[in-house]
Amino acid sequence: MQVKRIKDGPERIYAVVFQTGDDPIEGLKAVARDEGLAGSSLTAIGAFRRAVLGFFDFDRKDYDRIPVEGQCEVVSLIGNIAESPDGPGLHLHAVLGKRDGQAVAGHLLEAEVHPTLEVMLLESPKHLVRRKDAATGLALLAPSTPGP
Repeated sequence: MQVKRIKDGPERIYAVVFQTGDDPIEGLKAVARDEGLAGSSLTAIGAFRRAVLGFFDFDRKDYDRIPVEGQCEVVSLIGNIAESPDGPGLHLHAVLGKRDGQAVAGHLLEAEVHPTLEVMLLESPKHLVRRKDAATGLALLAPSTPGP
């Protein structure tokens, strides 16, 4: 993983480039911890060797896992980073294109990059916080909760 800050100021911007074999979820958490990022948004394109997407089941309060085996294009990866009790909280949605042109979408739960994933990460000047929602069990954004 390579990280380059391309803009300073109250809204820092980073280019993060992942290489074959990298775990983008753990990598993004590491960048957020190392750079003190919260209240950030991101977009990315690239490809995965494999991934697991999720569809949230409200009754079970858990994700149905959707494995995507084999090479796929990251047609769209969008999300945000906010502070959570366990460190940086990522909320990522992906649309993955398969070789036959079909697409599959959902929450990005796991992934292995192959050959690259190019991420643009934009920090907002105000940090956001995630709080556990009693009704769903999800860590949801709590914009009215003051951040640092």
